[in-house]
Amino acid sequence: MPTELLPAIEIETGPKPDATVIWLHGLGDDGNGWSQVVGSLGLPRGKAVRFIFPHAPVMPITINNGMAMRAWYDLNGADFSSRADLEGVRRSTGHVERLIAREIQRGILPRRIVLAGFSQGGAMALYAGLRHPERLAGIVALSTYLIDGPGLAAGAAQANRDIPIFMAHGTQDPMIQLTWAELSRRTLVDGGWNVEWHTYPMAHAAVLEEVVACGKFLAAVLA
Repeated sequence: MPTELLPAIEIETGPKPDATVIWLHGLGDDGNGWSQVVGSLGLPRGKAVRFIFPHAPVMPITINNGMAMRAWYDLNGADFSSRADLEGVRRSTGHVERLIAREIQRGILPRRIVLAGFSQGGAMALYAGLRHPERLAGIVALSTYLIDGPGLAAGAAQANRDIPIFMAHGTQDPMIQLTWAELSRRTLVDGGWNVEWHTYPMAHAAVLEEVVACGKFLAAVLA
């Protein structure tokens, strides 16, 4: 596991938070982008939640001609089955585990921690969350896909076999195909996971209706 803690933006919705949402951004973005979403989630007034928006490491991305940018893992190809660099995925899982461990040290119970993310960050939220050895509160996966679906049955932690999952995707997404997300959802459901599924008439983006639905999911799993 990496020993360094990733830099991050932190927002607390009230004093003495008793829950944490770790929200992972997409390829080429940073924590600033999604930090703007907190006020639009519509969480119940007085609910004290700590939101953490970490900045991914900078690395060269193969499908972008080696251009360096913030990313959770390299992308080796444009197809569904071989696009994710699993070594990089496992390295970033270590970064996520460090963030979770720090929250536990700060007094947040694992069952009060949600992993969330968009695109590459959503793929990481699914990968790391399903494999975390302690029960988490939930997973939010937006405009994304399941990494290493064939290895999920053997890799998933028993503690998170019943973790609630929120997935949403754009029907006009040109970057991560809707069929990939649907296949990912099917793999999860067939594996026994409860997936709350939403689609919206959008491209590779987010809309307010989606954000509000995500907020309702967070309020429910952190009730």
